[in-house]
Amino acid sequence: MKYFGTDGFRGVANEGLNVEHAYKIGRFVGWYYGARQGKKARIVLGKDTRRSSYMFESALVSGLVASGADAYMLHVIPTPGVSYEVVDGAFDCGVMITASHNPYTDNGIKLVNDEGYKMDEDVLELIEDYIDGKIEVPLATGEAIGCTVDYMQGRNRYIAHLIASANFSLQGVKVGLDCANGAASSVAKPVFDALGADVRVINNSPDGFNINVDCGSTHIDRLRRHVVEQGLDVGFAYDGDADRCLAVDERGNVVDGDLILYICGVYLNKHGRLTAGTVVPTVMSNYGLFKAFDEASLSYETTAVGDKNVYACMRENGYSLGGEQSGHIIFGDIECTGDGIMTSLRIMEVLRAEREKLSQLCAPVKLYPQELVNVRVSDKDAAMSDAGVLAAVKQAEEFLAGQGRVLVRASGTEPLVRTLAEAPTDELCRKANAFVLEALKPFQA
Repeated sequence: MKYFGTDGFRGVANEGLNVEHAYKIGRFVGWYYGARQGKKARIVLGKDTRRSSYMFESALVSGLVASGADAYMLHVIPTPGVSYEVVDGAFDCGVMITASHNPYTDNGIKLVNDEGYKMDEDVLELIEDYIDGKIEVPLATGEAIGCTVDYMQGRNRYIAHLIASANFSLQGVKVGLDCANGAASSVAKPVFDALGADVRVINNSPDGFNINVDCGSTHIDRLRRHVVEQGLDVGFAYDGDADRCLAVDERGNVVDGDLILYICGVYLNKHGRLTAGTVVPTVMSNYGLFKAFDEASLSYETTAVGDKNVYACMRENGYSLGGEQSGHIIFGDIECTGDGIMTSLRIMEVLRAEREKLSQLCAPVKLYPQELVNVRVSDKDAAMSDAGVLAAVKQAEEFLAGQGRVLVRASGTEPLVRTLAEAPTDELCRKANAFVLEALKPFQA
């Protein structure tokens, strides 16, 4: 793919991804779905709170209606809200404008198909051909021109869906929420309020520039302090588009995606709701998680990094739980994509049913120290296939002698090579990573 990576078309706003790209995406998608079914396409759009999202929304909508599609605007909403509403409202496809956890200067365009899942690659390839001028698409004229619809009721239905998914009361429970000044800002608190929780919210005043700035799931220290200082029972932090969730226990300890998979996996299995007794983590999950799964008699099937790969495995095998260490968790019996707010509700379900504190539920998992280093490189493909780098990885694993592992992979969205070392001590992690970092020096940008 030339433009679309593992998480959509992403780049610095009006540099890597510009307003003309957005217009062309709208033009092609609006025409494609209309031409395919011989009638006006219906397409739903959402966005996060970064300043450039409004610009890209206008460009996309212009392209869609110019090609004869009707554009239904959800406005600011979490990415999973778009996926939900595509299915709930029987739309042809959905568009989400977001760069997730990236800085406000970045933005991105994610497309989802009529099943609410990431767009099929053959369609993305056609969009890329249109952007590059290899395909012509006609303009709609007369009554064939599309219209825009202010579709706030779609967002309200998504909020109602989240509330309805929780068959428990949170009366008397003190919950902290960090909305990252992003898409969760207008959704998360109303959901927890409706369930009766005593909600204490931080970072829910987006101004277009403060999304993800020292807040949210990528900067969780503020929530940790908030939970301890306010004496809260639990805290949840979302990323910019709220498809991820990390938790904080009553002591201020971070509960990452691995721990969330553990507590939810054990709970669902106990109640016969974990298909085949199997959880689907990625290769990046902590070795300590795998050991804890073994001790809890749970099976697991690892995938390559990326929620796309997790869901593909879940879908193929009918599994009901999978996710990533980053907090991107998928509950397959409810959804086909990660939903940070839904994840926090499922954690609350476990807490209420088991009548234990979050720290107690996580206690059986002994996570190994990890060191993850991101190396900016000039050519990540060349670095990943270099004989010297491959030899260094082997050397690092021999150094650990079965006590841990080293995992090296290229980022799907940035010019980075990520090297992860995992071992019983921080010092062993650093020493193992040093082999690979030395080999990567010739490729550093």
